[in-house]
Amino acid sequence: MMPVTKSRTPVRVLRAKPLGRLDWLAHGFSTRAGGVSQAYGRKADLNLGFTQEDTRTAVEQNRSRFFGALGTPKWPLVTLQQVHSDVIHRVTRKPGRSRLTGDGLVTNVPGVLLAIQTADCLPILLADPEHRAVGAFHAGWRGTLARIVEKGVGRMRKEFGSDPAKLLAAIGPGVRACCYAVGSEVREKFEAQFAYAAELFEEVYDANAVHNRYPLLFLTARAPGHSETIGPELHLDLAKANRKQLEAAGVLAGNITDLALCTACKTKLLFSYRAELGKTGRLMGAVAVRPANKSRSKS
Repeated sequence: MMPVTKSRTPVRVLRAKPLGRLDWLAHGFSTRAGGVSQAYGRKADLNLGFTQEDTRTAVEQNRSRFFGALGTPKWPLVTLQQVHSDVIHRVTRKPGRSRLTGDGLVTNVPGVLLAIQTADCLPILLADPEHRAVGAFHAGWRGTLARIVEKGVGRMRKEFGSDPAKLLAAIGPGVRACCYAVGSEVREKFEAQFAYAAELFEEVYDANAVHNRYPLLFLTARAPGHSETIGPELHLDLAKANRKQLEAAGVLAGNITDLALCTACKTKLLFSYRAELGKTGRLMGAVAVRPANKSRSKS
């Protein structure tokens, strides 16, 4: 087990500007920067998941640093046992010890932090400025196929009276179309669910993943990427799929912010399960309603 050390690197939190303008809301997407974990080849990783390789002490220190950077240092945290589903829970009080199973959380309770853990899947946050309610959703391909974020908008409408046209959405870091190769069976499942499925997939003939997996195929007289033995990879655009679901649910295109960061491309900044072959930390996308006496001035 790696010893815990102090980090000299400041915690780096990514934020969506429209959500950042809401004085009653706290939110952010974590990065690798500013932690104390050493389990993944660095001395200052901000791993926020209780993974097999890392120590509990390190993760607890990392979480404390991240929550401090969010301005929510001792607020109760609600996370999920994520199962790639369409199950969404409304949080009506400060959490107990039992852990919820599902992939979405919504609340209008002040002082409770909702968080989604990811390492390639998309974390998506929703905010209702009119009713001061928030949501956090975990969208991998299975959750996207199950319409988790589209149903999330519907759940906020049901629970809080949210008008979809007034909701703000933020799509955080996740694996992007450039790096997200899937099988043909995934395309078939999407085609059975979405009329626009063809827009979500692209055949890629010279992906970095091919170079990494079969380097000997490129040691030929042909120019790199032009060997006849290389077939196309099928890439899925998860961010586009979830953006289209948000719009289908009534969220205005101009109210959707996409940080447009690929976890697999930017492993110096972010954790990626795929790019790091399964041995990696976890990021968090978090959101909360501030208590009335802790609202801040607009920036």
